[in-house]
Amino acid sequence: MTWKTRQRSDFGRLKAVIAGAGPQVLLLHGVGLRAEAWGAQIEELSKEFRVIAPDMAGHGGSPMLTGAPTLSDFVAAVADAMSTPAVVVGHSMGATMALDLASRYPELVRGIGAFNAIYRRSDDAKAAVQARAASLDGVSLADPEPTLSRWFGRALSAERSACAEWLRNADPAGYRAAYRVFAAEDGPSDAALRALNCPALFMTGSDEPNSTPEMSAAMAKRSSNGWSVVLDGAAHMMPMTHPAAVNAALRDLIQRCEL
Repeated sequence: MTWKTRQRSDFGRLKAVIAGAGPQVLLLHGVGLRAEAWGAQIEELSKEFRVIAPDMAGHGGSPMLTGAPTLSDFVAAVADAMSTPAVVVGHSMGATMALDLASRYPELVRGIGAFNAIYRRSDDAKAAVQARAASLDGVSLADPEPTLSRWFGRALSAERSACAEWLRNADPAGYRAAYRVFAAEDGPSDAALRALNCPALFMTGSDEPNSTPEMSAAMAKRSSNGWSVVLDGAAHMMPMTHPAAVNAALRDLIQRCEL
């Protein structure tokens, strides 16, 4: 598919791609990206569901949050816009937001999909992500190639090119604000996972070095209604690179939820 720019609608304080009708599915993207990163899921799921894919605050068409925002601020901007409960699916930092949303606003969440989510980073991984956060000045954008290499390796693809464009056109201040939050997080608390009563899918790729299969398995084990899926041959951007398998897993999740 082509990763075309899609029309935005108002979603509370944010802007979002909204498509389809029916039970609600909310898709939250990661740092430096935008709603179009969910393009394959929007096209498939909107055949049966009302799909809402917001631009994270400070990304795409959404304005920045004021001050030095925390994870709860990013999550509140989403929760404030939700008029009905949804199956909430997040990727990377979006997964961290989805899990926090379920903890803080359980009445808004019918099910959780946490894709490429972090949980208890190693000391080396913490140091690396915090160093990247500290290097951001909020005025200029860093060379996206190291990020793209972590996500895709060196192979060229339409997905890699789309992410390169989004990263090169991101708002430097918005990117820094979100990345600093992401770098400071270490995944949901064990208490939050134990309290997660809705169906919860923890999914990552076998070739993902930072949001590892072990992390997904550990979170699923601590959740009363959780399970993990490891997508063979996939890395960080699996919603884009492996859409058929991701969409199938999402349909399985949705079928388990009370909508």
